[in-house]
Amino acid sequence: MNKIVIFASGSGTNAENIIQYFESKDVATTAAVFTNNPIAKVIERAKKFHIPTEIFSKAELFESKVLQKLNAFQPDLIVLAGFLLKLPEDIIEAYPNKIINIHPALLPKYGGKGMYGMNVHKAVVENKEKETGITIHFVNENYDEGNIIFQKKVALLISDTPEVVAEKIHELEQKYFPGVIEKLLTSTP
Repeated sequence: MNKIVIFASGSGTNAENIIQYFESKDVATTAAVFTNNPIAKVIERAKKFHIPTEIFSKAELFESKVLQKLNAFQPDLIVLAGFLLKLPEDIIEAYPNKIINIHPALLPKYGGKGMYGMNVHKAVVENKEKETGITIHFVNENYDEGNIIFQKKVALLISDTPEVVAEKIHELEQKYFPGVIEKLLTSTP
């Protein structure tokens, strides 16, 4: 069975959705959740499913300690689900085309350093976009520049606030992210 390791920094709703999705399938299991935030709600969500968590500092991420811990789980896929730090080159090189991220906009628009969560939604509203969406992409050495795997659009109304946009994006993430992960795992030779 394929093993997934999820990296998350916050509440972990996408992580929990992925964990639940694969609980009832023979495709993959979530081997661990890694977080750089010792008070992240994702830790509680992982415990609920008896999934081990690895908490690390930014310094440990860049000192190869996280790579060592990651290697112990031998993941088939690493999923960034609301993980806010840039992965170091040693992890990217160790897992080529095996690290994916979900971004709350239609890349290449609204990507790059500092463009996450409400920052993205505010920019989308300020620029009076008629649509936005999600992008699932491979991770490379640059923020939000890896090859795109999947995009899904959603229409916006002129009256939509950043909070409404966030809700629309969250619905897309919950609906599509686990299925895209499953397709990646089942189509890989």
